[in-house]
Amino acid sequence: MAMEDLYHEIILDHYKSPRHRGPELEGAQVHVHHSNPLCGDELDLRLRVDEADAVDGIAYDGEGCSISMASASAMAEAVMGRDIADAEDLAEAFRLMMHGEGLKREDDMLDGVAFQGVAQFPVRVKCALLGWMALRDAIETYRGGAAGSRVTHDDV
Repeated sequence: MAMEDLYHEIILDHYKSPRHRGPELEGAQVHVHHSNPLCGDELDLRLRVDEADAVDGIAYDGEGCSISMASASAMAEAVMGRDIADAEDLAEAFRLMMHGEGLKREDDMLDGVAFQGVAQFPVRVKCALLGWMALRDAIETYRGGAAGSRVTHDDV
């Protein structure tokens, strides 16, 4: 099986059997909403951080293409249990990968590496980034002390 085929299978698996998908997360301190007005994808992300500043819970829900929903699933799986600074760094590594700037932290990204081929299709990059950018905003909101708040962003 070619690497492209394997990556395609991983993306389909996350789309058909999403991880950490759900409309609620008990004890969530932050809720952010991101949308891509160019294609209509929408995503709500809820984040819970423990006393040690680690991602203790994460849930996303929304409507969008297979790329955006599968990428959010892979993101949630990759950051669960990580220190929020490390999760934020991983989100930046994913963003750089999606902009063709190389693959860093491949082992930490887990199934997120399957999306590197999406970088060849600029119109789909924003789809793959939707959940990861929502994570970055959720972390920033948490750090800003706006716990329990809801922040809405349009990603363009």
